[in-house]
Amino acid sequence: MSTIREIRQEQEKAIIGPYGTLSAASRGRPQPEPEDDVRTCFQRDVDRVTHSKAFRRLRHKTQVFLRPEGDHYRTRLTHTLEVARIARTIARALGLNEDLTEAISLGHDLGHTPFGHAGERALREITGSFQHYEQSLRVVDKLEKDGRGLNLCQETRMGILNHTTGEPKDTLEADVVRLADHIAYLNHDLDDAQRAGIVRPEDVPAIIRARVGTRNSQRINAMVTDAIAASGAGTIGLSPAMSEAYAAFEAFMYEAVYHNPTAKGEESKVKGILAPIMEYYMRHADRLPPEYQAIAGAEGVGTAVTDYVSGMTDSFAIDTFESLFIPKSWSIK
Repeated sequence: MSTIREIRQEQEKAIIGPYGTLSAASRGRPQPEPEDDVRTCFQRDVDRVTHSKAFRRLRHKTQVFLRPEGDHYRTRLTHTLEVARIARTIARALGLNEDLTEAISLGHDLGHTPFGHAGERALREITGSFQHYEQSLRVVDKLEKDGRGLNLCQETRMGILNHTTGEPKDTLEADVVRLADHIAYLNHDLDDAQRAGIVRPEDVPAIIRARVGTRNSQRINAMVTDAIAASGAGTIGLSPAMSEAYAAFEAFMYEAVYHNPTAKGEESKVKGILAPIMEYYMRHADRLPPEYQAIAGAEGVGTAVTDYVSGMTDSFAIDTFESLFIPKSWSIK
């Protein structure tokens, strides 16, 4: 009698097109293990990422705005969930594997630093080589589950590694996640910037308002439906008209938001927080948590400290800085 997984694998042959990735055809895991009776291998990857500690920490990591006041600004976690929903919609419409697409989406930013891209730039300056997508792969391969890693499928691993650069090409599901990532962050960052009063609706260039839309939901829908219509025959992309609007959208966001001195004024302080923490633990590796001391012994102190600091949430990094370098208040009774 067939298992539920085997039934699903047969169903995939009917619903996944010629350019999609069948779970039964997966290249497997770094460490072979028995199949599950209920879930396909990519479904198991979704669950492993969702239940990881690194995934939970995304809730307290910056997306764009550092420590915003208000409950409705995006965090790295909400960004990840928005990417997953957009990517699954595109994948379903194109006959790709939704489970693999979701697994890559949920895991793509697990290695992101505290304080968003400002934190990533700071760690890159300090270490000389830090890239969040490489760290995301290290999280799932090595750091989770007390050093055992999540043992994800090769397709999920490569999708996580290449979601930023797009190279080397691996699966169309990974290409979908890369596009969904761009669609998500441009639109929700604009929405947050308007909420913060940094950008007014009339500031948005006319080509964006005309071709993409004037509301967040309208813009996302326009880009998603365009991607579905323009993609095919083994390629993922936007139409020429939408690509032109996308280029204008990205240029506008860099000028008006990502390099805006009001929005990004606090970012200069990020390196001032992370660099002293890094330096302290480089000199006092024995004060790292035990699991990172083990990494220091096996792979070097620099690797262990980078793993530890890059995994911090914004608030934990600030609390750590205060505990290490700010005198505590006291009183004589």
